[in-house]
Amino acid sequence: MGSYVKIEFEIHPISNKKFMAEMREKINRKIGLPSPRWMLEVGAVVIRTETELILKSRWVIPERLEKEGYQFKYPKIDEALADILS
Repeated sequence: MGSYVKIEFEIHPISNKKFMAEMREKINRKIGLPSPRWMLEVGAVVIRTETELILKSRWVIPERLEKEGYQFKYPKIDEALADILS
């Protein structure tokens, strides 16, 4: 299959809202504080990245990996977060 970066979780794209809800559930936090755009822009400067990576969505479906028979270790985000946070 060549050399690829393999992402071991979530076959299907999810929204940031769902991701954050799942994350809060796994770390036992009832609410999350919103992050306004200006705060994200300051944070992007601090970690030397582009705000576009934070503020714009990318819906990526691993069609080629699936066609070639790749098996995701964690097909759902809740499984992946449970492993990452354990």
